[in-house]
Amino acid sequence: MSASADRSGGCQCGAVRYRASGELGYPHLCHCRMCQKAAGNYFLPLAGVLRADFTLTRGEPKWFSSSDLVRRGFCAECGTPLFYDIPEADFINITLGSLDDPQSVKPVAQSNMGTRMRWFHDLDALPVEPEPESSEREDAIASGNHQHPDHDTIQWPHGAAR
Repeated sequence: MSASADRSGGCQCGAVRYRASGELGYPHLCHCRMCQKAAGNYFLPLAGVLRADFTLTRGEPKWFSSSDLVRRGFCAECGTPLFYDIPEADFINITLGSLDDPQSVKPVAQSNMGTRMRWFHDLDALPVEPEPESSEREDAIASGNHQHPDHDTIQWPHGAAR
């Protein structure tokens, strides 16, 4: 298990929130094809937390059984992938990108390297887009942002009870 901390997280729209109050075990990047499809990405960062240390604090996820052994939890409102669950296990895996502070958990390993993108080693050589000279676009996005903030809220969206 990795360092213990009280961590909160949830989906992009705020309909589903959770708290992991114990250690996060085996933070890793999974490159399997199922995780790629579930995340809509090239890999899925995951870590396990004991069920006794895990609480849903708002809403309920929708579940999809991606195999006979595993189900995946996601927000039915916005589609954010949140959980990788083996129902008979004493832990549940959370997606590290759904944490309010994903920077706080550094992966310790990678799995299923046979389906990892062969060109990942080339990423650092890609050109980097320049930062905009004006913040107009960022200001426009911020003023119309519907994404839940990276912390717990009593209600969301503001002024409405879920």
